Amino acid sequence: MSRLRSLSLALVAGASAITLAACGGDGEGADSDITVLHRGNGAEPLSLDPHKASGTWENNIIGDMFIGLFTENAAGEPIPGMAESYSVSEDGLTWTFTLREAQWSDGEPVDAYDFEFALRRILTPDTLANYASLLYPIRNARGVNSGDLAPEELGVTAVDASTLQIELEFPAPYLPGLLTHYTTFPVPQHVVEVHGDAWVQPQNIETNGPYKLVQWRANDFVHVERNELFFDNQNVCVDEVFYYPTVDNPAAERRVRNGELDLNTDFAGQNMGFLQEQIPDYVRVNPYLGIVYFSFNTTVEPFDDPVVRNALGMAIDREFIAEDILRAGQIPAHSFVPPGVTGYPSTARISWFDTPVEERREMARQMLEEAGYGPDNPLEVEYSFRSTGDNPRVAPVVQQDWELIADWVDVEIGQVETQIHYSNLRSGDYQLGDGGWIGDYNDAYNFLFLAETGSIPMNYSRWSNEEYDDLVAQANLTLDAEARGELLAQAEQMMLDEMPYIPIVYYVNKALVNPSVTGWEDNIVHIHRTRFLCFAEETQEASLGAAASAG
Repeated sequence: MSRLRSLSLALVAGASAITLAACGGDGEGADSDITVLHRGNGAEPLSLDPHKASGTWENNIIGDMFIGLFTENAAGEPIPGMAESYSVSEDGLTWTFTLREAQWSDGEPVDAYDFEFALRRILTPDTLANYASLLYPIRNARGVNSGDLAPEELGVTAVDASTLQIELEFPAPYLPGLLTHYTTFPVPQHVVEVHGDAWVQPQNIETNGPYKLVQWRANDFVHVERNELFFDNQNVCVDEVFYYPTVDNPAAERRVRNGELDLNTDFAGQNMGFLQEQIPDYVRVNPYLGIVYFSFNTTVEPFDDPVVRNALGMAIDREFIAEDILRAGQIPAHSFVPPGVTGYPSTARISWFDTPVEERREMARQMLEEAGYGPDNPLEVEYSFRSTGDNPRVAPVVQQDWELIADWVDVEIGQVETQIHYSNLRSGDYQLGDGGWIGDYNDAYNFLFLAETGSIPMNYSRWSNEEYDDLVAQANLTLDAEARGELLAQAEQMMLDEMPYIPIVYYVNKALVNPSVTGWEDNIVHIHRTRFLCFAEETQEASLGAAASAG
């Protein structure tokens, strides 16, 4: 296969800075016989440590560098990764994994002790892992994370170098999906113990996946190159990857059209028609296991009152947001768990969802008046939103929606850089804020755990309801799949009635992918690992020919 992708990009787009970076900086002595992929990746990573990350844009990079017990295939489905085989006890509480032979990028073996070390590390309170609560199905994980139990009490045991045992608090049939998540990835104990948190810096890091970090230039790019010791290296096509933060969707779209980016993992919905005209073979839209929602900080007035929360939820015109603002097939959300989740009845529903929005706003006004608000006591709202994607376009729409309730509703909106915004949500330093949740695995609990009291800080709302917690806990102990789903649906209905979160729309995933990129499969989780991607030889040659003619 011809391997001149970087040269092709330079000729087509004149993107000399990008190409020089791809070829080694100054271009001297560069090896043109390499395949380089340029990925637009949304936001700037906050961390590339699997125990410190919390965003899908970080997952795109981390999942190219590390492999867990399970991994994803090209269709985004869980398949064995580091696990060569596994068995499950009859009660569903004990999973035993036999690991494949594999090496870290420095040649040291990847063994069960690395997994044991990693899972203890992420749950140790001093690690300050934002995503640790995702692992609470593991026995004693909550107690370890709270500091009440020693890390050694965690239900994860390296039986020997090639055998790992995981004990659960309750049966979790979705565990293979959970084990594809970066929170469960191994980390190299022999490196972390020497370098501490600096282990993930390019000069220190060792990985067990197809790629290894070479350079991270903040707000510019992250550069990885092939890890020759990856156990499936012979089936990896792309030699180097550059991930670029692409907060500005229109600018990223231009870079794709100009040939500077091979793909971008999003585009502005309002531009879809134009893009379908200009580059129809690039546009990819697919259902997504995720939801856009707004969080109330229920610990502060007036959002400690479910009446106020419901009133504001009622006033939002979701149909207008989906059809006139986002315009990429998003569906107005009537629940918190998206439709189509495996084994879930999806019976929970916002009670007032089907009432016309004009009537809902009148209902909202009456409810707020009964709660004591009016001209002499105006309702003041501070709404913060992410700086990425379509969020800045949605914000003034919901501001107007809320102010249409009555002239004594005053809404102040503020744009915040995405990572800082999510940090504010986790710390409770906000009143009302937007957000999005993408399922880490295909199960309703991955959405409903966000409202459990014990899930703070991932429970951004800080809503706490003992009956809700009990229902979810009971569901998690129920082996019968149908009965479990019904209990979870009861819990979801309770949450929707209390409205700590306002469901807005169900996501679709959007991407622009150069048709020369092969191996991309649209999927519900929008995960596309680089190890499955390559370039079509004939497309590269055509691109080079067109560039030569243009020159």
